[in-house]
Amino acid sequence: MSNALIESQELRDLRAAVAALGKRYGREYTTAVVRDGKQPDELWAEAGKLGYLGVNLPVEYGGGGGGITELALVLEELGAAGCPLLMMVVSPAICGTVISRFGTAAQKERWLPGLASGTLRMAFGITEPDAGSNSHRITTTGRRDGDHWVLSGRKVFVSGVDIADATLIVGRTEDARTGALKPCLFIVEREAPGFQWNRISMELAAPEKQFELVMDEVRLPGEALVGSEDAGLLQLFAGLNPERIMTAAFATGMGRYALGRAVDYARTRQVWSEPIGAHQALAHPLARCHIELELARLMTTKAAALYDAGDDAGAGEAANMAKYAAAEAAVRAVDQAVHTLGGNGLTTEYGLASLVTAARVARIAPVSREMILNYVSHRTLGLPKSY
Repeated sequence: MSNALIESQELRDLRAAVAALGKRYGREYTTAVVRDGKQPDELWAEAGKLGYLGVNLPVEYGGGGGGITELALVLEELGAAGCPLLMMVVSPAICGTVISRFGTAAQKERWLPGLASGTLRMAFGITEPDAGSNSHRITTTGRRDGDHWVLSGRKVFVSGVDIADATLIVGRTEDARTGALKPCLFIVEREAPGFQWNRISMELAAPEKQFELVMDEVRLPGEALVGSEDAGLLQLFAGLNPERIMTAAFATGMGRYALGRAVDYARTRQVWSEPIGAHQALAHPLARCHIELELARLMTTKAAALYDAGDDAGAGEAANMAKYAAAEAAVRAVDQAVHTLGGNGLTTEYGLASLVTAARVARIAPVSREMILNYVSHRTLGLPKSY
């Protein structure tokens, strides 16, 4: 797959370098990590040492000075090699971006160098049991108590809390003038008293685990608040757009990996006189998967370019479209790959069956495809809202 017309030589070189790193680890490495109940620490550390984890963060804090374009490229290539790093979506993309754009000087000094090198990791908590996609129903609240904040509430489906040094929590605070609740972002360090997490059992083969958070009167220093108390929504979407772009990259990489395995198999598997890839009943669906993945990659590139150019509104629309397109392409590519291999597609040896569940995640998280269709129908097409 070539992006020579839309990617600079520097980006193509980065893509090739990350692909080489991914090839040295591969799907077998990730499968072994999951089987042994471990984390992909070796790959994470090497990616950090090579500068890939912080490629989007400012140079003055140890980053590469690039943007979401570069970071999404890194995740896509690792996914295409069969060893994606889910925490890249959360730690450098969401948390690193929000802190680098809105954090205080002290917050940047404290967190960005470690996020860039991979020596620090940060989780992100927004979803609540009774809120779902409706951020206006978030009940996690922060109230002032002298020079401190007191945070209480619950979050669910928070990735990697057990390996994160802190979690960026989306809460709400009371406006002193109107009494209305407004969104705010808080950095809650792992060992903060009253901060508890419980693992959620998932039918998902991934190193990164999911957790429920319980915050019972967690007392935070005043500097735990990220950015302005009155700009929470802007700051929130500064993190959510990269999350959607990175999810698109994650899904596209997964789809590329599955398609590659299927094509290799179809090219060599021979039952009758010709390899099975010669039969259009298999060749055409694989070709269609390739087309859909390429289209998703193009929309992801557009979304990342808009975000890096500072067009938050344009990036919001494109990021949602990219996430939708990539998730649909990944689900179809994985399904067709399993079907192409037949019984072998369900074996541990070929490593495709576990991707069936993983691919569905991209349709659901961080926002469902139906909510994206809602967004496009009323924001892009101007149709009335139903909610």
